[in-house]
Amino acid sequence: MTSQRGEVGVLGANGQQGSAVVRALAAAGVPVRALVHRPEAAAAVQGLPGVRAAHADTDDPGGLREAFAGLSALFAVTVFAARGPAGEVVQGRAVVDAAAAARVPHLVYSSVGGAERRSGVPHFESKWAVEEHLRASGVPAVVVRPVFFMENFVQSMAPVQEGEDLVLRAPLLPRVPLQLISAVDVGAVCAALLLRPGLAGAGAVEVAGDELTAEQVAEHLGRRRGLRGRFEPTPVEAVDDDDFRAMFGWLGHPPAYQGDLLLTRRLHPGVRDFPAFLASQQQPPPTRTHLEEPA
Repeated sequence: MTSQRGEVGVLGANGQQGSAVVRALAAAGVPVRALVHRPEAAAAVQGLPGVRAAHADTDDPGGLREAFAGLSALFAVTVFAARGPAGEVVQGRAVVDAAAAARVPHLVYSSVGGAERRSGVPHFESKWAVEEHLRASGVPAVVVRPVFFMENFVQSMAPVQEGEDLVLRAPLLPRVPLQLISAVDVGAVCAALLLRPGLAGAGAVEVAGDELTAEQVAEHLGRRRGLRGRFEPTPVEAVDDDDFRAMFGWLGHPPAYQGDLLLTRRLHPGVRDFPAFLASQQQPPPTRTHLEEPA
């Protein structure tokens, strides 16, 4: 890997996936151009050997083209949180057009599992639109489609402690398997494909590290905290965001995600299952709940 010529660009190097790509490339001795809107935002990765931060603004096509100039490969991920799915499509097309104009030799785009299967989920469909634009552009590319992020269960969907129970409440169906992967492992897969694109075969891979029911997820979460893990399903209809309501509805009609666990492990032998992911996380402090009296 250390024979890779030229810098590899990582767009969104301060994000969850982007920073994981940077770390995996730096560990392999590959020079990295960490592309961020504000270079100071890349402080967490800029100190890594061979990594330098550079400005890249997806709202500035000319500047974006300059940011990509001379790269040997480029990683890109688009987001819908700030401007919605329509804004994500605009962002993604700008990145692809700039990569084509800069004649980037190879691009790895992180999309989402199920993007190509007419899910009807707005932020899946937006990534599919970016994928289609990428294919039409002629830029040599590999698409990585991650499944449900393990990080969700320790961040936005973290369980709550109630007495001796750790309760996971989520709009997931009981006893229905859900494929999972860590964003860190997605980054490692993308790094491998930046260096050896031929590993992807057909040019698109859906990646997963584990497959568990919500009950099993709750059990692992509880065991990690020394508590009894319990899952309580909540109604999909109660999700107040149209986009996420569509996603959880889609997840309730298996097979939803169709990640290839064996291929994922071939691309990244260190990919973690959910218990290994939890073991890598900092142990959270005890959670005080409404069942406990203030000290």
